[in-house]
Amino acid sequence: MSEATPWSREEFEAQLRAKEVFYHIHHPYHQLMAEGKLDREQIRGWVANRFYYQINIPVKDAHILANCPDREVRRRWIERIHDHDGFGEEAGGIEAWTRLGEAVGIPRQELWSLKQVLPGVRFAVDAYVNFARQATWQEAACSSLTEMFAPAIHQQRLAGWPDRYPWIEPEGLAYFRKRVTQASRDVEHGLAITLDHFRTRAQQERALEILQFKLDILWSMLDAMWLAYIDRRPPYFNVKA
Repeated sequence: MSEATPWSREEFEAQLRAKEVFYHIHHPYHQLMAEGKLDREQIRGWVANRFYYQINIPVKDAHILANCPDREVRRRWIERIHDHDGFGEEAGGIEAWTRLGEAVGIPRQELWSLKQVLPGVRFAVDAYVNFARQATWQEAACSSLTEMFAPAIHQQRLAGWPDRYPWIEPEGLAYFRKRVTQASRDVEHGLAITLDHFRTRAQQERALEILQFKLDILWSMLDAMWLAYIDRRPPYFNVKA
């Protein structure tokens, strides 16, 4: 850890935002997706595996709440659980992703069975949940800052998918429309926590490591999908039962 002079609040935020170069929007899988070059199996594989991440987001956030003694932070952070699990009349993001699955041709029961989830994706997501369970609540909150880069990826899908993948039912895109505004709201809160808590240079560098860890999670998920659906080498492809 460095003993150098801490970055100013503005410099620290700039360092965090510079991590965008490692965001999974730049992964070859996502690049092919954005260009309309994935086939139906590859789209469905992505939707099915990403679903495992979606259903674990509120679990991750519940660990942050459990570790946080600050009532005002909890009152705001719990909105993230409501966003995904649903609250009152609102069905929530997990239900919206289920409808995305149906829109690309994955029956609800099959999606929820998690049978299509690749081991590499499962390990990556579980590592993220375990981090949120074991880390301080401020560190876990910092890991959520990949959401700084999320609106662009949602807007990319909303703009490109209707023309490039016309076979996907339009109502399946509702998740992306909702997350454009939700992610922006969440970033404001998570960024304020991070800028307030990580004050020394050593702490600031630790925050960058945490953000990189989360970026590694998202990238590794797509690595597993690339191997299975692009290279056509799913787990144990060379093993004869």
